[in-house]
Amino acid sequence: MAVLQQTTMQALKRSHAQLSSRWLTDLEASGATRNLKADDINQQTGDFLHLLTSVLERGGSQNITTADWDEIRQFLEKLSHQRALAGQDSQQTANFIFALKGPFFTLLQEEFAEQPAVLAEQLWEISQLLDALGMHTIRTFQKSREAVIKRQQEELLELSTPVVKLWDGVLALPMIGTLDSQRTQVVMESLLQRIVDTGSEIAIIDITGVPTVDTLVAQHLLKTVTAIRLMGADCIISGVRPQIAQTIVHLGLDLQGVVTKANLADALALALRRLGVSVTKAAV
Repeated sequence: MAVLQQTTMQALKRSHAQLSSRWLTDLEASGATRNLKADDINQQTGDFLHLLTSVLERGGSQNITTADWDEIRQFLEKLSHQRALAGQDSQQTANFIFALKGPFFTLLQEEFAEQPAVLAEQLWEISQLLDALGMHTIRTFQKSREAVIKRQQEELLELSTPVVKLWDGVLALPMIGTLDSQRTQVVMESLLQRIVDTGSEIAIIDITGVPTVDTLVAQHLLKTVTAIRLMGADCIISGVRPQIAQTIVHLGLDLQGVVTKANLADALALALRRLGVSVTKAAV
C-alpha cells in the first residue's frame, strides 16, 4: 500500500499560505462561503491545515477512524454543526474539504513534475484521504441537521399548543392543524401540567382550527378528555362546525358523553355557569 512521502508532507508544511489562498478562492467560487464570515473561514482553513500537517507528520495511520485523527474529526464535527445552524446544505459543507483538492493537487504537480509515477501515487493517496474526510463531514452534517430539525419541530409543537387561562378555574387550548399521535402527547402534557399548576376545574379544547375530524383524530381527542377527567377536571370541546358534526355522525363516532359547543364563546359561557359565575353588562 502506498503512503504519503516525506516530500509531500514537507511541501504541505512550507506552503500553508499558498494553499490557504488558493483554497479560499475555490471555496468562494463554489459558493461554500455563503452566509459565513470571512474571518471565520480564514480561521477554519488555517486551523485545518495545521491539524492535517500535524497528523501527517506524526506518521500515524491514514485511516481517519483511528485515534490519530480524533482532533480533526472533532474539528469537522464542530464545523458541520456550525454550518447546519447557519443554514448551509450538505454540499456547501462538504466543499470545505473537497475544495482543497485542487490547490493540493496543483502543489503536488509542482513538487513532482519530473516524477510522474510518484505524482500519480501521491495524488491518489491525497484524494482518498480528502474523500474520507469529506464524507465524514457530510455524515456529521446530516446528524447535526437532523438534530436541528427535530428541535425546531418540538418548538413548533409547543408553540402550536398554547394553554390559555380564560378565567379563574378555566383553561382553553385552541388547536390549529392536524392532530396526530405526537401532537396529542404534547397537548396532554401541556394541558395536564397547567391544570396542576393552576388548579383549574374546567378545560376547553377548541378545534375550530382543526381542518378535518376522522376516526384517528376523534380517538386522540378522547384520550385527551380521559386524561383531563382523571385529573379531576371537566372538559368541553368547542368549535364543532356543521361539517365536523356531519362527519362524526357518518363515521359513527361516539364521543362518550363529551360536552361539545359550536364556538369558544358558548363553551366559556357554559364553563362559567358550571362555576356559578354570571357575567352581566355594566350599566352605561
